[in-house]
Amino acid sequence: MSVADVIPLPDPDPRPQPPEKPGPNECCDSGCPLCVLDLYAEEVSRYRQALAEWKQRHPDEGG
Repeated sequence: MSVADVIPLPDPDPRPQPPEKPGPNECCDSGCPLCVLDLYAEEVSRYRQALAEWKQRHPDEGG
């Protein structure tokens, strides 16, 4: 028995995880230049791109 049989190795290419949506009280509605909702939208865009690329590398994973 080897160490690899006992301790699983981390996935070298894990499925991207979606960003956490800001809470209902995190936006102050004052028109900040870097609003948390704008930053979240950018993170969602990056996540969708990363997920599409991941799905191309893992066609059998589905979903």
